[in-house]
Amino acid sequence: MSLRSSIAWTVAVLVSAGAAHAAEPPRASPPPPKLPIGVSAVLWKISVPAGAEPTPEKVALGEKLFNDKRLSLDDTVSCATCHDPAKGFADGKDTSVGIKNQKGMRNSPTVLNAMFNATQFWDGRASMLEDQAKLPILNPIEMGMPSPEAVVAKVKGLPEYPAQFQKVFGREVNYDDLAAAIAAFERTQFSGDARFDKFIHGDDKALNASEKRGWALFNGKARCNACHAANIAQPLFSDQKFHNIGIAAHKQDFVQLAREGLKVVRTGDEKQIDELALQTKFSELGRFLVTKEENDVGAFKTPTLRNIGITGPYMHDGSLVTLWDVMDHYNKGGVQNPYLDGGMQRLGLTEPEIDDLVAFMFTLTDARFEKFNGQELTRQRARKNNRPERDTAVAMGKKGNVGDLAPNPDLDVKNPADMGVYGAPTSVENQIAPKK
Repeated sequence: MSLRSSIAWTVAVLVSAGAAHAAEPPRASPPPPKLPIGVSAVLWKISVPAGAEPTPEKVALGEKLFNDKRLSLDDTVSCATCHDPAKGFADGKDTSVGIKNQKGMRNSPTVLNAMFNATQFWDGRASMLEDQAKLPILNPIEMGMPSPEAVVAKVKGLPEYPAQFQKVFGREVNYDDLAAAIAAFERTQFSGDARFDKFIHGDDKALNASEKRGWALFNGKARCNACHAANIAQPLFSDQKFHNIGIAAHKQDFVQLAREGLKVVRTGDEKQIDELALQTKFSELGRFLVTKEENDVGAFKTPTLRNIGITGPYMHDGSLVTLWDVMDHYNKGGVQNPYLDGGMQRLGLTEPEIDDLVAFMFTLTDARFEKFNGQELTRQRARKNNRPERDTAVAMGKKGNVGDLAPNPDLDVKNPADMGVYGAPTSVENQIAPKK
């Protein structure tokens, strides 16, 4: 990609991000004085609504609420139960576990960099962190509180909170302010400072040879950047869109499930549809239960790859244990179903190439989790010989018919880091700076 093309693409991303929040108040929040390498000040500015800036007082209250199990019905579950800071703000489980040891339907996504998401949850049912913070507290499986009024009454009865709400918001406890405080804390959990960031900013020794080959494959033969695209202004490695990649189709009769789900949605019973999304097998229909559009059947949000090494297991249902499993899934073109994303095709990756891609993805972890990242790499590597998703014959085109292979950049000719694939800070600043 030429520098000119890169700039145009970057501006398109910024315009698109702005359009996604067109109904929200003007955004003029200044970023913190110092952001880590890899976190875009541009993206920070457009991601924090005016009036929602994470002030120290609001963040302190939000952190306390985030970790307080008394916000749940039986005082056993807090936000941190499923978003443990020590585990990269995930929980390491396939699907989250709520009150009374109830198991949810979806994997717990990390809070790290969630402030930059255009939508929240795997199906994008919430647009803002404030909206997201409210729903798990009321979910009967997660924190189980019966109503916002019950939450407010309980928090008012806890001796330390009324005075803190008065200090931060100048009024009594209410549900909107409670969610705003939690969201403010979550807006401080941005993450960069990965070895990849050092590499892309000029430290050629930050990545080893295998990791560099993985970065080249990521942008070439493996086609990861088709959905996990990233550049200097949008560094999440996600297109923020929704795709059916076949995960829900590998464990059930997905066609029959979709048929039943379509029948329910066409009744127009919003309450029943929401219950399907949260508590039943129909949760596997994903974005469809939000938009009611048949094209969204089985589609889930492209997750960020930032800190992917420490936030497994993977996919919306946590069904893939390691990044080798993830690559096996994509290598065979996903699992075929009538709603499969048109971009899914076999990749033809060899075992050494899969190793290189996994090595690269472990370079996307924030330096503060370096030790944990190493432990996870060791744990996942130990499972390399247990690969339930691997189907080499399909991946190599010896059976099935799922498309041709993409070209692979030749590192001996040009390193992708020098080709303008990721962009440069100056290119973004020049595009958004006001004319004088």
